[in-house]
Formats: sequence, C-alpha cells, structure tokens
Amino acid sequence: MFGDAHAQPAKPTIVLVHGAFADSSSWNGVVKILEKDGYAVVAAANPLRGVKNDAGYVADILASIKSPVVLVGHSYGGSVISEAADGHANVKALVYVAAFAPDIGETAAQLAGKFPGSTLGPTLAPPVSLSGGGKDLYIQQDKFHNQFAADVSDAGAKLMAATQRPITEAALNEVQTDAAWKRIPAWFIYGDKDRNIPPEASAFMAARAHARETVMVKGASHVVMVSNPDPVAKLIEAAAK
Repeated sequence: MFGDAHAQPAKPTIVLVHGAFADSSSWNGVVKILEKDGYAVVAAANPLRGVKNDAGYVADILASIKSPVVLVGHSYGGSVISEAADGHANVKALVYVAAFAPDIGETAAQLAGKFPGSTLGPTLAPPVSLSGGGKDLYIQQDKFHNQFAADVSDAGAKLMAATQRPITEAALNEVQTDAAWKRIPAWFIYGDKDRNIPPEASAFMAARAHARETVMVKGASHVVMVSNPDPVAKLIEAAAK
C-alpha cells in the first residue's frame, strides 16, 4: 500500500496523525511542502476512538513502512503518537504540533486543564450517544471558527466545522500507558493564540520532553498546521535531518 514510501531511502517517511475535530485534510498545506521537498508522506486517518485503539491503528501503518519514520501528531494525535511509537525502531523523531505529550498516567483532558486558557468545554455540542455505549463529542459549528481555527478564513473554517470528525469522550479521558518522547527525540510547535491547549501547557510539555527545538508561532490558533504550514513543515524537516 505504501510502496512509494520506500522510493527515496535517503529520506525518512513522514507519518502525520491528525487530532480531534479534524481529519487528514488538515495536513494538506504541510503535505504539499514536504512532497515538493522530496519526502514520502502518509497522512493517517486517526479513528479518534481511544488512545490504545488509535495507537494500534497507527502502529500497523508504522510496521508497513521499511524506511526510518518521522512521526507527527496534532492535538490529541500527540497522545496517539506517544503510544504508537512503542516497539517501532524505525521511528527516529517525534514532532508535536499544538499537541499533547502526556506522561504515563496522564490524560489529554487533564493536560488541557493543567493551566488556565482552554475554552473548549463551553463550545462543545450536546454529546451524541453511541449505540455501542459512550459518547461522541463535536464542537458547535457556529463556535468552531473562533474556538478551533480563529486564524483560518471564514470559508475554510466553515468547511472544517461541517467536516469535523468527532472524538469519543472516553478518548480524551483515557490514561496514557507509554510516553515515547522519553526515548525518542522530540520537536514542538504551537500557536500563542491556541484556545484548545493553553500555550502554557504546550511550553510545559516541550520543556518536560527536553525538546530539541520549540517554536511558538505568533497569532496562530490550535490549527497552526492549517494557517501556518511553512513553519510546521520546516520543523518536521529539521526533525527529519
């Protein structure tokens, strides 16, 4: 399936993992730059069902790639990559893009509330009950632009709001069982206008992970990779080198 990912053994394959309320298209701008610069890219369709479940899904993709990998996570995708890299020696670097980097025993929800500033809670729509148990969470469409993607165009944010992928309530409260950033070099980038993960929380996680490089993008929202694909791609390429 990912045969072309092996075409240029000189360069690692970049695996991108989106977060909650988003999908793989949130990486479109970054993918264009990485591919232009000669990188093979796989933007995984993160199921958003639970950390262990989603990490297993990403780990299967990692197992199918023979080249070294730079594993990149946005938002809740950071929890997923921190778990998925376990046992995959081909993962050489981790990049956290406005992402959670939980320690063992922590949850995404816990980290979001560790410092003041997250305004996500009040913008959530009434949860959708699932027939198999549990609940799916969405952001109210009329609040999506301001909360999630304030620096994206009106039209772009409207489209993202309509196509958002829900995450289970349980996933955000699932306890982390591995923290790959303790063993694998990590890079961090986030916006100082992030309303989902407070910038203070991102700075804390980057410092704790002894990040090789931490970039704060002025004026950037939670979807820094959509509004500012250039610095995000640049940092991923720095990690790839």
